[in-house]
Amino acid sequence: MAQFSESMDVPDMGRRQFMNLLTFGTVTGVALGALYPLVKYLTPPTSGGVGGGTTAKDALGNDVSVSEFLESHNVDDRVLAQGLKGDPTYIVVESKEAIGDYGINAVCTHLGCVVPWYASENRFRCPCHGSQYDPTGKVVRGPAPLSLALAHAKAQEDKIVLTPWTETDFRTGEDPWWA
Repeated sequence: MAQFSESMDVPDMGRRQFMNLLTFGTVTGVALGALYPLVKYLTPPTSGGVGGGTTAKDALGNDVSVSEFLESHNVDDRVLAQGLKGDPTYIVVESKEAIGDYGINAVCTHLGCVVPWYASENRFRCPCHGSQYDPTGKVVRGPAPLSLALAHAKAQEDKIVLTPWTETDFRTGEDPWWA
């Protein structure tokens, strides 16, 4: 009878190990499944641009074509596009043949609202607390403490490519606060 109970213990231990493995695998799978979307959300989008920059995207997520962009917008327009890190960025229309060499990040430096361009007033004005910025994005009225961030903008292969601005801010003569 003792031999019979010893032989029964061996299969029980295997079942216990199997159930522990199954439980661990299930919990791990659920945890990884829950963490994956969180990690994807917190990871900034990769830049798929040319030469290390980010290609500007329109509202539908398509690359912005320089020729079509210039045909459909007037001189001195500021037009929103998806820029560096997915931030809304204004592209400046310098002339019928060229865009400005800088883009203006549309995120207010006070509380992070998207700042609309008012062509009739020739300025950006924050709808949240009334901060105002000149046509280059320099703060002219608070409560915003800083000017809007800049990015380099250039036309490459009929696409608008944005790269980080790390040089002195031409509006203030100071080092960029966003770099």
